Amino acid sequence: MVLLLALSGNAHAAPVATPFGLWQNPKGTIVVRTHGCGPLLCGDIVWAGPKAIADAHDAGVTALVGTELLNDYRASGAGRWTGQVYVPDQGRRFYSTIELKTPDRLRISGCILGGLICKHQEWTRR
Repeated sequence: MVLLLALSGNAHAAPVATPFGLWQNPKGTIVVRTHGCGPLLCGDIVWAGPKAIADAHDAGVTALVGTELLNDYRASGAGRWTGQVYVPDQGRRFYSTIELKTPDRLRISGCILGGLICKHQEWTRR
């Protein structure tokens, strides 16, 4: 039986990389849970450090934990999604792309002025 599994190639199938799960921003100030929202991808803040909470509060966000940070991302290629990212300390949403670089690394980019000015962050899986 083991020999048959080994020969069939299904004995140790590699896990499929998915953007769903817990992700931490580069500074370690927030953790976001990404999940499906219908056919789309969304993400909510599930933990925030004191500095992130204070910065968001200064921008008028009273409850950072529970805030939807990633909104309405649609698949736009292999390991790539486009949607809107909410930047709590600015109180604004921006056009954004998510790219799954490796199973444990996610790049989130946000742009303004029709893509003229863009910034990105590399998030790590928790």
